[in-house]
Amino acid sequence: MSFSISRLRHSLSLPTPNLFLPISNFIIPLLYSQIHSPLDHNVVLDDVVFSFNRMLNINPTPPIFEFGKILTSLVKINHFHTAISFSQQMEVRGIQPNIVTLNILINCFCHLSQLNFAFSVLGKIIKLGYQPDTTTINTLIKGLCLNGNVMKALHFHDDVIAKGFHLDQVSYATLINGLCKIGETRAAILMLRKIEGLLVRPSVVMYSTIIDSLCKDKLINDAYDLYSEMSVKKIFPNVVTYSTLIYGFCIVGRLKEAISLLNEMKLKNINPNVYTFNILVDGFCKEGEVKQAKSVLGMMIKEDMKPDVVTYSSLMDGYFLLDDVNKAKYVFDTMVRKGVTPNVHSYSIIINGLCKNNMVDEAMDLFKIIRFKNMGPNTITYSSLIDGLCKSGRISEVWDLLDEMHDRGQPAGLFTYNSILDALCKNNHVDKAIALLTKIKDQGIQLNMYTYTILVGGLIKCGRLKDAQKVYEDLLMKGYRLDVRMYTFMIDGLCKENLLDEALSLLSKMEDNGCIPNVVTYKIIIRCLFENNQNDKAVKLLQEMVVRGLM
Repeated sequence: MSFSISRLRHSLSLPTPNLFLPISNFIIPLLYSQIHSPLDHNVVLDDVVFSFNRMLNINPTPPIFEFGKILTSLVKINHFHTAISFSQQMEVRGIQPNIVTLNILINCFCHLSQLNFAFSVLGKIIKLGYQPDTTTINTLIKGLCLNGNVMKALHFHDDVIAKGFHLDQVSYATLINGLCKIGETRAAILMLRKIEGLLVRPSVVMYSTIIDSLCKDKLINDAYDLYSEMSVKKIFPNVVTYSTLIYGFCIVGRLKEAISLLNEMKLKNINPNVYTFNILVDGFCKEGEVKQAKSVLGMMIKEDMKPDVVTYSSLMDGYFLLDDVNKAKYVFDTMVRKGVTPNVHSYSIIINGLCKNNMVDEAMDLFKIIRFKNMGPNTITYSSLIDGLCKSGRISEVWDLLDEMHDRGQPAGLFTYNSILDALCKNNHVDKAIALLTKIKDQGIQLNMYTYTILVGGLIKCGRLKDAQKVYEDLLMKGYRLDVRMYTFMIDGLCKENLLDEALSLLSKMEDNGCIPNVVTYKIIIRCLFENNQNDKAVKLLQEMVVRGLM
């Protein structure tokens, strides 16, 4: 069977590199950095290096498969550069590589995103008279997919199939996974259908991967249909399949069906793992059903599984959703007492919950602990704390946190800026808010309707109706769909200036634009009508409120 590497390289648009660069130029600096990795890996690496050097100096030279073991051990601890260096030293000593060691070398280059070198090794395999095997092809397919070249992986697949190669379940599972990762779930399903005609039996891994992708897209019925198809084809689902499907039902709120799947697992003697239980705990907590979440927790403990940081974090989130701060804090304390170390996500949940319940000082204390532990707060941690400080009127403490976010390479997003803008406007610092708004725009952050509504509300509060009208008219010109809060602020501003005809006109226009007034809108304009002795109009609007069920 002829195998043209040059044709393959042309089809994949890969330039031809010089595979073996001088050791001093390419390997030594990288090898040095690898050796100075974490201590546990260093111990293993030292042993491997010692064994390799001893083998190089044995006479006669050990067989190539012994060197293959050395290279494999390096790959297992992710010392890809070192494995490449050893391969070079072997070649310098005249030790002939075999297909196994060359496949290992391809794998190393793929993990280092050096695909050009990986394909050069394929060329070397052919040059030495070896036949590329399934491992060779699978490693290259995986390398292309891992490096975001899924389409090139598909072209490579087509080319090797055309040359008479037979790929296996691993090949197609890798391609299906690659397609799903780039959002091409339908293409992955088509490939699943296609391989049945290629004498390759679809596997549980292929089905589970596609089910996972469908669930993440909330196409739960399609995912369940695929799961049902597995039974018909006698492909038995495993814990991954069930966990994925349970997750899908949870994210769309179909918790009864999720529990039914858990029961089905048990009937089929498939043991749920911690991940499975955590999905259910989180699903119930997000729906505010903490009692059911605790029942799942009880099942988990009964199965002799210890709750982990994810379990406790979900429970905290659930209690905060119910505004039960004390129980959320109790869960946090229990987690620490049980020896489970909170992570940044856990701290972010409790900081956010405390801030929303006006317990900003406690949140600040926890934030200081994160700093002390060098855990590195994330954007959610900062945003939650900034929002809490803003709502407590402690704006002066916010600016240092903003600078800290920037210094850590976590620049604030629109949510964070909206919190600050809201606080500035509510505290009559509208000019500062406008200056900040300009800064936000200069950073290329796209403003949303909520941002503009905050600004209009602040301008109205400060009696700057004309400025508010300019913003309002600019939004209309740009085609923004205004919400009830924006209209309510504008009506409030008009009423404060006793421009009742304009306020009533805007109320009518608001409804014409498909935006229904709420209780606040009605109350503002009715109060103003009564104050200006326009009782008939006020009563008419009150009757309208009754008809709409707002009273």
